[in-house]
Amino acid sequence: RAARGAPASSGPSLAGSQLPCFHGSSTIRNLKERFHMNMTEEQLQLLIEQLVDGSMRSITTKLYDGFQYLTNGIM
Repeated sequence: RAARGAPASSGPSLAGSQLPCFHGSSTIRNLKERFHMNMTEEQLQLLIEQLVDGSMRSITTKLYDGFQYLTNGIM
């Protein structure tokens, strides 16, 4: 978010990219949505806290953490 203009300023370079994931008129809009550029800092902080809380309570997170621990020793 510190580089707030980064997704928008990347527009011309993305548009000329040969990578298929950057083709289409919605790429920049989707990047802006993903980075929640329309939110205030307070709204963003609340969203992040909700995402982290939801992740901590998620069974899939616990299963993935267990998988990572068993296969890679990562906890």
